[in-house]
Amino acid sequence: MQANYQILRSSAGFRIGFARLPDSECAAVSIHIPAGSRDDPPGQAGLAHFVEHMIFKGTEKRDARQISIETEDVGASLNASTSEDQTVYEARGDASTLPLLVDILCDMVWHSTFPEDEIPLERDVIAEEIVMYQESPSEHISDLISKALWSPHPLGESVSGTLASIRRIDRKALLSFSQRHHRREDVVISVAGPFEEAEVLQLFEAHLPPSTPRVEAPSYQIGNHSRKQEIEGRDTLQVQLALGYASFGLHDPRRHALRLLAMILGEGASSRLFQELREDRGLCYQVCCDVTLFDDTGALVIHAGLDPASRDEALACIYSQLAELSTKGPNDAELARAKRLTASSSRAAMECTAAHAEWVGECLIQHNQIIRPREALELINQVTADEIRDVAACLFVPANEALAEIRPA
Repeated sequence: MQANYQILRSSAGFRIGFARLPDSECAAVSIHIPAGSRDDPPGQAGLAHFVEHMIFKGTEKRDARQISIETEDVGASLNASTSEDQTVYEARGDASTLPLLVDILCDMVWHSTFPEDEIPLERDVIAEEIVMYQESPSEHISDLISKALWSPHPLGESVSGTLASIRRIDRKALLSFSQRHHRREDVVISVAGPFEEAEVLQLFEAHLPPSTPRVEAPSYQIGNHSRKQEIEGRDTLQVQLALGYASFGLHDPRRHALRLLAMILGEGASSRLFQELREDRGLCYQVCCDVTLFDDTGALVIHAGLDPASRDEALACIYSQLAELSTKGPNDAELARAKRLTASSSRAAMECTAAHAEWVGECLIQHNQIIRPREALELINQVTADEIRDVAACLFVPANEALAEIRPA
């Protein structure tokens, strides 16, 4: 789906990333708040996530039920997510619903009342969410590897917080967080659909509050990291293992080589770890490799679910592949395949209106510009085997390593 990307500037000071899609029949609107769990105050882990939940609980002109009914009456949907470094509120619907989606989403983000009687109810809902993830070892291992990589920095805390920390969050804390972050001048709005620039600007002008100066997040340097382990025993028949390596952040030009390294190592059925651990040795059902990048740091994480008897053999195989990539790099065939897979998945992902809204929003909030998808793929195609080897050699050293395990007690 071909898009024309533009950066619009509202009179309130906010940037609007606009993806004009003349052939689309849908509308996608998102508001990206550049604050997430890393901005939670000490002792209040989960505050950003709690705010995200409460945004749906009512505004000055709509209660929670009205928000849901007005949205779904026109066949549209609302959603939100909190990560370590941002919170995103989004609305999706037919193109004709854009005025209503803008009205509802702006009303929620900038006019929520955080009703006192809803806070204990939503605290119980979040508690159930925390327990749900904790009781799923394949999910909970993500929190453990984050803790092993970054604790005591807030990046090492669970995005949802803990049962103890959410009990310390009250209405004053919720209001303080929203007032501090939701009107920041670096908040980004993204819109995608078959609209005109003037139409989009006019719709938002009636709803946007004045912007306030941006707030700097606590910085984190890789040098703060020391090798750590997080081991948890429980009643389980399988070992969940996560091996993580602290990396550079999302502005480093080596990030493209890092993403291809992860693809070659553990993304897809042709990857090295899938072929050796699953296909050749039968040690696991699933093994994967993910990259997470923030402004000032990042990580490559390998995750596998294993029979306890296979744990040592699997770990030895992983270390062997890391050493080989650090010294020899990838071969020509697997590098070309990784580039083709990256290009194909990127093109497939951009075949919907919402993906374009997400793309322009992420580009603006992370890089202060809109990068066309094909330009990003050109940078990927320029990566060499030597660059991937050098990134592997830089990352895969004991000083960067963290290990998390959930295993039979």
